[in-house]
Amino acid sequence: MDVLDLPKTHCVAALIRSDDGSFCFELQQRPLPVPGPKELLVHLSCTGICGTDVTLATGNLGPTREILGHEGVGRVVAHGSGLSESDVKIGQRIGIAWIRDVCGSCITCKVEGGETRCIEKIFSGQKVDGTFAEYAVVPSSYMILLPEDDTTGCLTDEMVAPILCGGVTAYKSIKVSGAKPNNWVAISGAGGGVGAFALQYAVAMGFHVIAIDGGKEKGEYCKQLGAEHYIDFMDGGVPEAVKTATGGPGVDVAIIAVGSGRAYQQALEMMAPFGTVVCVGIPPPTDTFQAHPLHFIGMGLKVIGSAIGTREDILEALEFVRLGKVKPAIIKAEMEELPQIAANFEKTVVVGKYVINLTRNEQQCERRRSISRL
Repeated sequence: MDVLDLPKTHCVAALIRSDDGSFCFELQQRPLPVPGPKELLVHLSCTGICGTDVTLATGNLGPTREILGHEGVGRVVAHGSGLSESDVKIGQRIGIAWIRDVCGSCITCKVEGGETRCIEKIFSGQKVDGTFAEYAVVPSSYMILLPEDDTTGCLTDEMVAPILCGGVTAYKSIKVSGAKPNNWVAISGAGGGVGAFALQYAVAMGFHVIAIDGGKEKGEYCKQLGAEHYIDFMDGGVPEAVKTATGGPGVDVAIIAVGSGRAYQQALEMMAPFGTVVCVGIPPPTDTFQAHPLHFIGMGLKVIGSAIGTREDILEALEFVRLGKVKPAIIKAEMEELPQIAANFEKTVVVGKYVINLTRNEQQCERRRSISRL
């Protein structure tokens, strides 16, 4: 490993599970990770917190690493023995997202844009250590090379981090929907992490947006982001309200950015002829919806799935941020606050995305050790 003046240890927020099913995060000092021959060591400046991280922490998605996180931004500080400056420069800004590596040779990788469904894909925090740490190792074969910030100040590390998962997931769902300018687009879960991004991208692309969520606070937030109409699902009659908003026919595209079978059921009832339902949110396995094939045949409807985004999609999504057309609503926090934020993640209504500052030193890490149990 070549070298800058690197520490021997770094601070991580380690996942600790209890026998009763509860979990917590504890700040710990761990040995600095060592990159393999074709890997890079990245010094992270910040990381976003995603709902998937909390779900992983519960153990409901199977085994994980102790270090979760997949919305990290940092810079290369060391090469593996098989790499040099001619491959990647020290100081290169790097993003670390949900997909950490792909095989590049399976049936899906050979399809343009198919890397997100790679059969052998490796997820951050699930198979390799994630970004709830000061340092992380990434493969040189699957780097997310980030552009530098410019004079606009729109692409700071904190603004980039949420785009690496929630932002690009939203962008890709709009991209694959086939929506055209002036189409009506409904977004279920529009006040959530992915939904709020989908709302902004849809407005930036010239669509008429109907936001669907629950509560007055979410309604005000969605209107601020550019929604022409807000429908509170708690009032009932969502499909009827959507059709009224469009003047009768329904929406051309419905983005379902919430894990609710009911939201999917309602989507099928609010579509205009030849409309497209884009599946993003993942309900529990038992939370299903019903439809007869005749509904799709008679209406000419399409239902498609959208999964995160490729490295190219990330750069495209960031361009909207650079131009000021999409503005991540971020809530800055310190590393020692992560345990409490994670503990309250599902209990608190939050408008915006938490971004954790990872700039830390050993003394602070030891002094600010923090545990929060659910």
